[in-house]
Amino acid sequence: MSFADLKKKSGNFEKLQTELEKVNNPVTSFADDRFWKPELDKSGSGYAIIRFLPQPTGEDLPWCKIWSHAFNGPGGWYIENSLTTLQKKDPVSEYNTELWNSGIEANKEIARKQKRILKYYANIYVESDPKHPEKEGKVFLFRFGKKIFDKLSEVMTPAFDDETPMNPFDFWSGANFKLKIRKVDGFWNYDKSEFEAPSALLDGNDAQLEEVYGKLYGLAQFLEADNFKSYDDLKTKLNRVLTGSSVVGTVETFSKPKKVEASVTEDSSTDEDDTLSYFAKLADED
Repeated sequence: MSFADLKKKSGNFEKLQTELEKVNNPVTSFADDRFWKPELDKSGSGYAIIRFLPQPTGEDLPWCKIWSHAFNGPGGWYIENSLTTLQKKDPVSEYNTELWNSGIEANKEIARKQKRILKYYANIYVESDPKHPEKEGKVFLFRFGKKIFDKLSEVMTPAFDDETPMNPFDFWSGANFKLKIRKVDGFWNYDKSEFEAPSALLDGNDAQLEEVYGKLYGLAQFLEADNFKSYDDLKTKLNRVLTGSSVVGTVETFSKPKKVEASVTEDSSTDEDDTLSYFAKLADED
């Protein structure tokens, strides 16, 4: 900046004021603006209409799935992707197997509370979002749990002969999904959600559909190695969470009774397969 420009801008320190506001009122956010997430209204309900989209170029499936664990212990929270997603050994799964095979009911209850959580990723087109109308007509990533995936499965492979299978990810023969959320026992419930009758997205306009197709996010990225810690790193963290110690132990060490007592503090009524509800609960407790 020249001296003349400096003099011209003298007295105007709006940018500095903005930066000062950030320093004095820091906001820690891990939000990823590629993702869309529904929100509840004041009554505790949520509603939106979305459209599941086809697989991105070069990929075989319109979704990917990831197993993870999230539980609390004396050494803090363990929230990590599970290596079983990649068909590899995972220390938590091994530990849970030891607990279950011990035959001790208290150990089995701990294994239940720290079981794997299944979450899915897919591309969606937002048809209607009353809470955030500015997101309508745009493509986002959507992370969801088994309950919503079951809805997708039901229309792809219906249980009754008088029902016609539908590909809900198809541009032309798919259907809008009415996402209806209620709070049941403090957790998000999607049982009322349903598909509309099949119809072409954007009235089948090829130019607009091609534009949407070009905006799809790759899903294979979530299965890349850098999204998963090594077996040894996970084992070290598991030991710390369960015991409050940083000493590296073996699965057999974790399985001793003195290591098992009260290692998890989580509401067992949680449907842990319902990822959005489960992590919303964790966020509320922070």
